[in-house]
Order: sequence, then C-alpha cells, then structure tokens
Amino acid sequence: MDEKPFTICGVIAAGWSLAGLLLLLGFAIWRLSLYTIESLHMPMNWMHWTVFIGFTVFMAHSEGYKGFQKKFSPRFAARTKYLLANSTVTQCIFAPLFSMGFFHAPKKRIVASICLTIMIVVFIFLFQYIPQPWKGLLDAGVVIGLIWGMISTILFCTKAFSNAEYNWDAEILNIHSKS
Repeated sequence: MDEKPFTICGVIAAGWSLAGLLLLLGFAIWRLSLYTIESLHMPMNWMHWTVFIGFTVFMAHSEGYKGFQKKFSPRFAARTKYLLANSTVTQCIFAPLFSMGFFHAPKKRIVASICLTIMIVVFIFLFQYIPQPWKGLLDAGVVIGLIWGMISTILFCTKAFSNAEYNWDAEILNIHSKS
C-alpha cells in the first residue's frame, strides 16, 4: 500500500492524540495511587490481602491485557497513525477523542466507546463511597491495569509509527463519501 506523506496538521494531531491519552491515564494513575498508598499504610488482615492480590491480578488481566493490549491500544495506535497523513482540522483539535473511537468510526465502535466511558464514570462515582482500606486496595488493581494500558499504548504507537506494514484495523469511516 502506498503511504501518503505526513502533514503538519497530521503530526500535531498524532502528537496531541498520544499526549492527550497519556495525560489522561497518567492523571488517573497518580490520583488512584494516592489512595492505594494510603491503604497500604493501614492495618490489614488476610481478607484485605486476598482482595488486594486477587483484584490486582484480575484487573491486570482484564483491563491491562484483554482491554488495553488486545483491543484498545492497537486500534488507538492505528487511528493515531491514520492522523499523520489524513487529519482534518476537527480530527486535529479532538485527536485524543478521535483515536479513542468517539467519532468517524462505525456506530458499534462509537457506542462501545461511549458505554465504556459511562461505565468508568459510574465506577468512579461509586468507588468514592467505598471506605479505606478497601478503596485503595481496589484502586491498586485499576492502577496496574492503567499502567499496563499506558505501556501497551506507547509500544503499539511506536510499532505503528515505525512500521509501514502495521495493519491493525483502525475502524475509520470514509468521512469524505456521501453514502
């Protein structure tokens, strides 16, 4: 496949896309880590440790491996790579949202992105009512999943930007057609 040359708007969009996501994940990791550190300084019994270890392993597998590494990160990298040579002004301005699949994507992807975001917001709201040390112990699992996601996204973006044959489905609708 013949690659189009990068555009200035495209380079800005791709950079903003990756930086925006990493800032979002980094902020969440930092905030949740504070609760985890606080909880680890509290007295804990075997039940606390069981929940801590079990939920951390569960989140590493479900959020980190299955969610980020196997689905989100490769698609995010493909959509971000697309921006390098094909970015519109709207895509440039909202590059992180574009690469996360909130627009110019199949309806199924947009609905999935919106539903996942709503679910995350609901969990954030509900978790604020969980007392310590339980909140921090559960947050530890989320932190591990987010760190895994951040690393896998960086690795997939590196692979996508350095490999012309990176062929993960970016799930991008042809926004220029009238059909």
